[in-house]
Amino acid sequence: MMIELLFVVCLKTMPTACEERSLLSLEDSGLMTCMMQAQPQLAEWSASHPDHRVVRWSCRNSSEREIRA
Repeated sequence: MMIELLFVVCLKTMPTACEERSLLSLEDSGLMTCMMQAQPQLAEWSASHPDHRVVRWSCRNSSEREIRA
């Protein structure tokens, strides 16, 4: 089972221009591990994408994506 860190980012210059992004965690890492590692991962992502701002995030099983699609 893969765990996905799902987050929504918006352009700093256009706060209504938002999109969903995701990062896959290690296999079998578990939701709790994802929650604990999320902030450092998002900080790293934000540092490499200075024009964006993370507005919301969550962890979920990556299989949920296939169910919703």
